[in-house]
Amino acid sequence: MADVFDVVIIGSGPGGYVGAVRGAQLGLKVAIVEKDDTFGGTCLNIGCIPSKALLDSSEHFHQAQHELSDHGVDVSDVKLNLSNMMKRKDKVVADLTGGVKYLFDKNKVTTFKGVGKILGAGKVEVQGKTTQTIECKNIVIATGSVPVELPFLKFDGKDIISSTEALTLKKVPEHLVVVGGGAIGLEMGSVWMRLGAKVTVVEFAEKICGPMDNQISKDLLKILKKQGMEFMLATKVTGGKASGGKVTLEYETIKDGKKGELVGDKVLVAVGRKAYGDGAGLKEVGVEINDRGQIITDKHFKTSLPGVYAIGDVIGGAMLAHKAEEEGVAVMEILSGNFGHVNYDTVPWVIYTWPEVAGVGKTEEELKAEGVAYNAGSFPFSANGRAKAMNSTEGKVKILADKATDKVLGVHIVGPRASDMIAEAVVAMEFGASSEDIALSFHAHPTLAEVMREAALAVSKRARQM
Repeated sequence: MADVFDVVIIGSGPGGYVGAVRGAQLGLKVAIVEKDDTFGGTCLNIGCIPSKALLDSSEHFHQAQHELSDHGVDVSDVKLNLSNMMKRKDKVVADLTGGVKYLFDKNKVTTFKGVGKILGAGKVEVQGKTTQTIECKNIVIATGSVPVELPFLKFDGKDIISSTEALTLKKVPEHLVVVGGGAIGLEMGSVWMRLGAKVTVVEFAEKICGPMDNQISKDLLKILKKQGMEFMLATKVTGGKASGGKVTLEYETIKDGKKGELVGDKVLVAVGRKAYGDGAGLKEVGVEINDRGQIITDKHFKTSLPGVYAIGDVIGGAMLAHKAEEEGVAVMEILSGNFGHVNYDTVPWVIYTWPEVAGVGKTEEELKAEGVAYNAGSFPFSANGRAKAMNSTEGKVKILADKATDKVLGVHIVGPRASDMIAEAVVAMEFGASSEDIALSFHAHPTLAEVMREAALAVSKRARQM
């Protein structure tokens, strides 16, 4: 008799593989189905990990060219070896995807290679080199997301590219045009700008990173402009055509309808991502999907089909790897008879430009719209000893706290190592801390984290110059 699994997970991205490992730890018999050659999904293969590898490498190159001399390190004749940079990026990816396979083997998670298609409750067909059907008690859909393609500017994989191709360019473009001023566009734009490309960002909205706190967005825009990135805000791309190794974009300004053209070597379309469920048989078996293509679930991640659950980018909410991971763990806890929960109020986000940007909780604009009375405190990195020693003093930490209770409602950072600093704010908010709790807690000196404490002190107008 064929094996009957407690749970079959379709997709081995962060939600799928972390969920699979946790399920196995809880004693469930787990199988995972992956359509690609390697495990890890978009994040490990063509997203978070390779992009951060290139961001770090390109930052080292930029520092060697422009900043090390300030530290008394004279480097002459700095050259870019793009091929070696890409090889390093590929090795980082290979090490981590191989690590996922190791975790599966260690925890006795059964793996299947092929496209997973739900035939009905308790049955998944794997369409790989051969076709086979596996039986299970529960199914978890973790198929992730893919880049959004504009109908008038379709990806050709060569000149009009998505984030996937932006990770594998063979040479530095003279002029990279980025359509979309969000996290992906700014990160990949930063990589190629540091390596020598002229970068122009065309953004439909009047600000970059739309949901971001307005003050932090303005600060980031000012910093990126200073670095040399060019911006065309409140501008709508209306068409584009690739010819002779160039791409000509047609655009129209939102305020006055002025039309124009913009020519670049490459155009990176980074206008967002959409849920991906192709081949999974969702409609055929009656899994309910909303008008955005996302699977509809209840608070326990159940879909409209009994015994079928969904997590990660394929459902609503932030499309972030760590959010998917926590949902994967929560589902396995639920299936094991335990309590599984995700606190969506404390999901942090990060943009890995330099300086970095990070946030958690409410923005000022959201609090105002909700009619919540609050106090705000901020403190600049320019007054921080460690930031001065690093020669990285741009940005600030901003803390928003309830006016009546002082409970921290949101924290927003633009500055060095914001990606690491935001963890303190997440923990504080998870425990319901007040700004005074942060202000009264020791922060070692000299560290960047002291800016968090000073911002907390600033909420009650007690910040000290350092």
